[in-house]
Amino acid sequence: MKTTKILICLLAIPLFYACKEEKKENPFETADIIPIKTATVQSLAMAGNISASGLVTTENQAHYGFKIGGVVSRIYVEEGQFFKKGQLLATLDETEINAGLNQTDLNVKKYERDYNRANNLYKDSVYTLEQLQNTKTGLDIAKKQKDAVAFNARYAKIYAAADGFVSSKIANEGEVVGPGSPILAINETSKNNNYLLKIGLTDTEWASVKIGQKATVTLDGFPDTLFEASIFRKSQAADAALGSFQVELKLDMKNSKPAVGMFGKADIQANKAEDFIIIPYNSLLEADGNKAFVFIVVNNKVKRQPVTITKFENNKVFIKDGLQKTDQIVISNSAYLNEESTIKIIK
Repeated sequence: MKTTKILICLLAIPLFYACKEEKKENPFETADIIPIKTATVQSLAMAGNISASGLVTTENQAHYGFKIGGVVSRIYVEEGQFFKKGQLLATLDETEINAGLNQTDLNVKKYERDYNRANNLYKDSVYTLEQLQNTKTGLDIAKKQKDAVAFNARYAKIYAAADGFVSSKIANEGEVVGPGSPILAINETSKNNNYLLKIGLTDTEWASVKIGQKATVTLDGFPDTLFEASIFRKSQAADAALGSFQVELKLDMKNSKPAVGMFGKADIQANKAEDFIIIPYNSLLEADGNKAFVFIVVNNKVKRQPVTITKFENNKVFIKDGLQKTDQIVISNSAYLNEESTIKIIK
């Protein structure tokens, strides 16, 4: 009897494992069916505006200095002070200058006497024509020397060539300066329309903008005001220090007066709208820079599709190329998919 029980148990063991093995096979029958959610890509016509930032400057900047050297006598303006066209800004000590003017004046009078004497002697046939002509040449040279000294004397004073303000006072009263040495750094302004915002663009952005193209600007100093602007100048060479191409926007400041160096942000308006494909952020695979992949549904299968990204905005991705407006993209369980997967679309 005992032997019979043992035999029955031994026969039952293979049957138990067979049933167990049969039950284990059932999950694998449905493991490759992956439920997914899909969405149709969106298309949106948008103006491809260019955003950039930079610093406020003015249309014309200059360094004022004296044509001749000397001792700075007076500087009539301070840093930040506005001035009008023709206003006297600085002068040199005129002691040496006046001495030079007197000397040239005396020299001219001497040659005039010499010429009159030579002319009388020539009439009396004492002087030859050559001697008279040499004396006349000496008189002419003395007059030109006087004109040169008088010209330099006029530039011993600095007058404003246009309306503007002093951005920096480089020299002070009592300093000895050489010819052409900068005394004042100035920025010219005219009815508040000479203010510029200098921004840096990439080579692609630089090529896409045109002179006169409209823009809007916000300045940190005037956070609640939106200023109108237009592209005024485009640099024809890249800035070696910044590695970008400089573009200057002319600002319409109305009644506001910004400070030079104030930070601003510009939004340059595109001339025409472009169509963009928009997809959810969670549909992307292996994004690297502006390159990525997505899964699209084709004939009840998924296809790995490369795409080029234009920009990100919140949870949306703007696609430049790689997708069509009719494509169905996978927006869930993408990490478990490959192109051999069996899918089930759920809602």
